[in-house]
Amino acid sequence: MASEVEKKAVFDIDSAKEVVQELRASFVAGKTKDYEWRRTQLKAMLKMMDENEPQIVAALRDDLSKPELESSIYEIAMLKNSCKLALKKMKHWVMPEKAKTSLATFPSSAEIVSEPLGVVLVISAWNYPLLLSLDPVIGAIAAGNAIVLKPSEISPATASLLAKLVANYMDSSCIKVVEGAVPETTALLEQKWDKIMYTGNGRIGRIVMAAAAKHLTPVVLELGGKCPVIVDSGINLQVATRRIIAGKWGCNNGQACISPDYIITTKDYAVELVDSFKCELERFYGKNPLESKDLSRVVNSNHFARLLKLLDEDKVSSKIVYGGERDKSNLKIAPTILLDVPQDSLIMNEEIFGPLLPIIMIDKVEDSFDLINSGTKPLAAYMFTNNKKLKEKFVEKVSAGGLVINDTTVHLAEPTLPFGGVGDSGMGAYHGKFSFDTFSHKKAVLYRSFAGDAPLRYPPYTNGKLRLLKALLGGSILGIIRALMGWSKA
Repeated sequence: MASEVEKKAVFDIDSAKEVVQELRASFVAGKTKDYEWRRTQLKAMLKMMDENEPQIVAALRDDLSKPELESSIYEIAMLKNSCKLALKKMKHWVMPEKAKTSLATFPSSAEIVSEPLGVVLVISAWNYPLLLSLDPVIGAIAAGNAIVLKPSEISPATASLLAKLVANYMDSSCIKVVEGAVPETTALLEQKWDKIMYTGNGRIGRIVMAAAAKHLTPVVLELGGKCPVIVDSGINLQVATRRIIAGKWGCNNGQACISPDYIITTKDYAVELVDSFKCELERFYGKNPLESKDLSRVVNSNHFARLLKLLDEDKVSSKIVYGGERDKSNLKIAPTILLDVPQDSLIMNEEIFGPLLPIIMIDKVEDSFDLINSGTKPLAAYMFTNNKKLKEKFVEKVSAGGLVINDTTVHLAEPTLPFGGVGDSGMGAYHGKFSFDTFSHKKAVLYRSFAGDAPLRYPPYTNGKLRLLKALLGGSILGIIRALMGWSKA
């Protein structure tokens, strides 16, 4: 009964303030800084995943009709891998990093010490509601912070389960989950945090950034954008098509920030590419994909209506060459290919975030680089080619959060690579050690003894002192000798 009353209680600014005060008291007491506490919490998270996988899969099914394979691999297994990596590498991560010193401070030694920021806020997204909630939390724990996690209300089953599991398995004096929607998030954003990480869209990202600016709080914004796929000729088309399908419809039915948003190919190759898509899509999802159990549904009726608006625009609806079927009662839209979509259409001017895939035709593959660069910088960009020079030009010319050549989305699984955006697709990065660094302050420490105290720094100032100090700061041995000898440059 008591828990029901607490659930009904309003979470307002005062409630948010109390939460932050409690977490800050735990942080100031040094609880989260303790190395063993960090290990214990990461082990508890692993145990939480191991013991509750069926419940997590069920929650993701309730929220998104997500297939069990996608839930188990792309959410749970990836999260467990992040946890295991942090447990394995954390001892090395927390060690001070030796830094070189110069003649200017001789004799001295220096190091860079990673220290926790304090109390951090993680606001996660609905499309991968487990992974995008807890993956940043792993980095925040490893770095020694106290944490508030605000999961998305658009995936309510997963948000509710997360709140329950985190409370049961983890240290609630240092790690808390706050459920709710706009009022609760607004109350949290009124507080002073030591860092905020937000995953979602640019509109809300601007709100988060504006709220953080009031307290000079640094932010990490993981946003999105229109992720392009360039398809060259002379490739293994079947493999390319399958990999695009896996990154598009095999990733939550296109509802992923790094899903392919549109394809660019030459006019000569477009028909062959479309035929390959038709063949492989039918092979994967059958003749009636609306009945396939291997496709997630659209998350809710608002997003369903938004996607239909893109699809049913007059200048776009006639461009459908495959798919287009929809089932409103079950919030499903079949995988849909559109060919030669106008550049000024709605579908080409906002992130699709769904099962629609337009194909843009150009004369030469090289023209694709200018086309991509004419818009905002995407979170990811992909290219399929065997041409070495094209690969080099792609890497040189296209600015995006990440690039993948001859595949899609798989860079997300590499913890040695930073995952983050650039420009409108976000700022900051995480995964692996990058997560630890994101939630750490790199503190510069210089050690000196009382020996070797030079009078050069102290008044009275002379021309000789000036010459020698310039030489010391310049780091030139020859310059120092000249200054000591009283020689000036010719």
